[in-house]
Amino acid sequence: MQPNMIGAYGPWAASLVGDHPAALSYRNPKFTDLEAWRPVARQRLLDLLAQPDAGGIPKPAIHRQYTHDGLHVEELSYQLPYGPPTEAIFLKPEGAKGRLPGILALHDHGGNKFYGRQKITRTSGDTHPLMVTHQDRCYGGVGWANEIARQGYAVLVPDTFPFASRRVRLGDVSERIREGLTDEEGEREEFIAAYNRWAGAHEHIMAKSLFCAGTTWPGVFLTEDQRALDLLCARDDVDPDRVGCGGLSGGGMRTVFLGGADPRIKCAICVGLMTTFRDCLLNKCHTHTWMLYVPLLPRDMDFPEILGLRVPLPTLVQNDIDDPLFTLSEMERADTILREVYEKAGAPDRYRCTFYPGPHKFDLEMQAEAFAWFDRWLKT
Repeated sequence: MQPNMIGAYGPWAASLVGDHPAALSYRNPKFTDLEAWRPVARQRLLDLLAQPDAGGIPKPAIHRQYTHDGLHVEELSYQLPYGPPTEAIFLKPEGAKGRLPGILALHDHGGNKFYGRQKITRTSGDTHPLMVTHQDRCYGGVGWANEIARQGYAVLVPDTFPFASRRVRLGDVSERIREGLTDEEGEREEFIAAYNRWAGAHEHIMAKSLFCAGTTWPGVFLTEDQRALDLLCARDDVDPDRVGCGGLSGGGMRTVFLGGADPRIKCAICVGLMTTFRDCLLNKCHTHTWMLYVPLLPRDMDFPEILGLRVPLPTLVQNDIDDPLFTLSEMERADTILREVYEKAGAPDRYRCTFYPGPHKFDLEMQAEAFAWFDRWLKT
């Protein structure tokens, strides 16, 4: 027995998942009709996600409009039925006319819940030093949402639960779990670091609380991303028939669920978040947030097959070979699974998976491939 996350119970638990296609996997030989299989499998996913109700299309309030570095920028917010208002940034080329293809740009986790939309945008010349460091490490020194907007896209970058404007405020939780911390105004680095440590530990409480409420963390993500997608598709300057989404890490995870569940996403790019449930079970659950897991789902489909629900819509997966969050062999196995799904559907040209050297990132070389993939499927 190889050492694993749960010791002597590991091989038994892995056998419950097994190596064969799960009950609702499209690779299962019993499924031969793509359009008959998809609604059954997608509904099972939605049932298990147990999404909360977040109302209809949000009504945004635009707080500022200005031009920055060749882009039209809007700072906006909207209120969902729960929690504080969601803040978002909208970007498009300055002077752009007509309806543009749209991108819902999904920010990462990064162990930093104090920030959200700021991780992948640059809207002024005084970006916070922590975000400069984050973008240097993860994104080749740029805000990738700005870079794709510059290519002729309308881009919406919303905060999501519980990051940035949607984060949990210390003053709103029980004193016994605050660890002596209090909310602060401003962006003092020492406080941000302390808050992020607290918020990381708080994930256990948040996940258990969501289960007690009859929902799941991925279900909340999907709901909030769909409301942001509603808002993007409703804009007069966006072509709702040419909309894609993508993101790194936590943004890649959100892409898996949104791209798999919502057919409005015509092109999906998942970066740095593709593996198998077996990898999480045996090797890597200690590296992952509670945000990843949907109870009982592995009985019906493996993690890559959530994204595979969108077949034959175009899908790109980008992996980093030295990514410590995953086992390389399981990233490769996930690629095999998705490739088999697309091949069985007769659409092998609409799926691509690439492996890049280096650690967890979405660097400039990867961005170039991703933007070309968006161009191929959203600009024609």
